[in-house]
Amino acid sequence: MPLPRRALLALPLAGCTPQLIPAGPRIADAVLAEDALTMEDGARLPLRAWLPEGAPKAVLLCLHGFNDSRNFMTEPAPALNAAGLAVYAYDQRGFGGAPHRGVWPGAATLAEDAATAARLIKARHPDAPLFLLGESMGGAVLLLAATRPEPPPAAGYVLLAPAVWGRATMPGLMVGLLDALAHVVPRVAVASSVPGITPTDNMRALQRMARDPLTIRETRVDTTKGLVDLMDDALAAAPHLRPDMPPVLLVYGARDQLVPPVATRALLERLPEGVPARIAYYTGVHHMPLRDLQAPVVIGDMLAWMARPSAPLPSGADAVGASWARTPPPAW
Repeated sequence: MPLPRRALLALPLAGCTPQLIPAGPRIADAVLAEDALTMEDGARLPLRAWLPEGAPKAVLLCLHGFNDSRNFMTEPAPALNAAGLAVYAYDQRGFGGAPHRGVWPGAATLAEDAATAARLIKARHPDAPLFLLGESMGGAVLLLAATRPEPPPAAGYVLLAPAVWGRATMPGLMVGLLDALAHVVPRVAVASSVPGITPTDNMRALQRMARDPLTIRETRVDTTKGLVDLMDDALAAAPHLRPDMPPVLLVYGARDQLVPPVATRALLERLPEGVPARIAYYTGVHHMPLRDLQAPVVIGDMLAWMARPSAPLPSGADAVGASWARTPPPAW
């Protein structure tokens, strides 16, 4: 049967609507297997584990950044295993080998998946403290998960350069252009890399990522908009963090070219009084702290913080961070 004229006229507009594929309806309990997390809607999220010898002293569940994958913990995992930590990382929806690669799943779905993954991992290791780590986009997802009515069963949160550069601190021209393109050419994909932007000074790590088939190299416009929406939501979630929440360690480097200082400061300014959060600031670290050449220093601080969250960090990065947070923002 031929389509009505009004429906035919609507087809081009439908093609200009940003695409979103959130979680579907529940069909079964979530399940943790050796190589994947299966969510309640049946979505299979590939999982990678790096395990220490013997029972772990602590467990780290890790969420990767935008266009990255579960392999982002490849470089730091051996050092964490040597310290007795079990390390888990999974592909978030739309990334790596997870369903609907390249299509945005929505912030709420990402946060729900993180909470579900945390519950499953905690059930596997009931006697070890579970820490949640999120890099960039992963950090933004954890900010949302922490403010859920039923937050993940975490002993603490490690936020590595959390992606909070939303519309509140983004240049208006950039915001307007992105929102316009997302409705004009939402499914057009462009190269993910930006000339002159260096996420880490570890060339071996960059080369591994470049060769990794799980790394997304071209990004759709509507997926980029989804990331900005997530960053908006993460920044808006900050005032809803509670003083009785688990401790938070926020890691940020002066050489970060992807999350500007104004965005990180905006996050710190929105934290309610009494929230147990500290910022560790490193003058020589880029956007990927655990893959940088200075990663051993960051890892040492992180391990010390996990053992004693209230104690000063060995490198003094928390003292530097407290001073940085009180000073006028540098140019970016």
